[in-house]
Amino acid sequence: MLYELLYDLHVYFSPFNVFRYITFRTSLAVFTALFATLIIAPYIIAWLKKISMTQQIRDDGPKNHFSKAGTPTMGGIIILLAITVSMLMWGNFSNMYICVIMLSLLGFGAIGFVDDYLKVVKKNSKGLRARYKFTAQSVIAFIICGFLYLNPSDPYSTVLSVPFFKKWLFDLGILYIFFGAFVIVGASNAVNLTDGIDGLAIGLVAIATLAYAVFVYISGHIVFAKYLQVLYLPGISELAVFCGAMLGASLGFLWYNAHPAEVFMGDVGALGLGGALGTLAVMAKHEIVLVVVGGIFVIETLSVILQVASFKLTGKRIFKMAPLHHHFELKGWNESQVIVRFWIIGVILALISLSTLKLR
Repeated sequence: MLYELLYDLHVYFSPFNVFRYITFRTSLAVFTALFATLIIAPYIIAWLKKISMTQQIRDDGPKNHFSKAGTPTMGGIIILLAITVSMLMWGNFSNMYICVIMLSLLGFGAIGFVDDYLKVVKKNSKGLRARYKFTAQSVIAFIICGFLYLNPSDPYSTVLSVPFFKKWLFDLGILYIFFGAFVIVGASNAVNLTDGIDGLAIGLVAIATLAYAVFVYISGHIVFAKYLQVLYLPGISELAVFCGAMLGASLGFLWYNAHPAEVFMGDVGALGLGGALGTLAVMAKHEIVLVVVGGIFVIETLSVILQVASFKLTGKRIFKMAPLHHHFELKGWNESQVIVRFWIIGVILALISLSTLKLR
């Protein structure tokens, strides 16, 4: 896109040669998405208020959340726009991985948009029915995994690698399509479940994205991949530019989503970002590591599953409320304590996940 036009000028002025470097374009993607978010957010927030696109608060939720009623939602549109603008400027769309990750981001975001629209505009508290939402998510995930399965440049398209063990590689064959789809759909819904208090989910997404920027860059760099004994995946380092755009957009959105939030990202943002994270994990062949990087997302999801299962089987609840962040709120933690403590755990888990690159 824009970087290609600028890079072509290097034959006339050698400093333009810098645009060929992924690290340089990743930095540009971060700042472009960050500033794009900061610029467009006030206008979109005002527009969302004008059309009464505001959050509905659960009657059975924590009492301190009732004051959030009327806060604009569907702010994920800001994130998706900022990432798209940044990628159009600095991304290489001749790279299949970039096309696939954008399909994931915008495809899952579109599902979230429909869900938000039904909840807010149509006054349907449940939004898009679960079976329709899951079916749509699965279709997009299977399309993505089908593309990756047929990718001729990826010799490991059906391989599952195990962290800490360089020789533990399992070829799942065509079954990998189903496994990959499960990872992508699971990640999308896990981020959505975590998005329950101001800034929590978007902060954790930023942390996980930064970790995956390292993973994809190393996996696509033949020297680093060989030194660290990770799978070398030609062309995948271009995804570092996308991670940069996603990080910048997340940080920019956090400016407005920090407690007390001026806007919520809604399903359009949570499903889109979660789907993109899951797709990054699948393409980078670090699917199992996602359980560590996104440990908070996993725990939040498990808390919901356990809560529902326990209530149906025994009539008793394990937690005061699920997802888990609400449990701690009801135990007396204020919202800022929950957010920051969960972020701290997220950083620790991200560092542990990065250690898998060397400890093999």
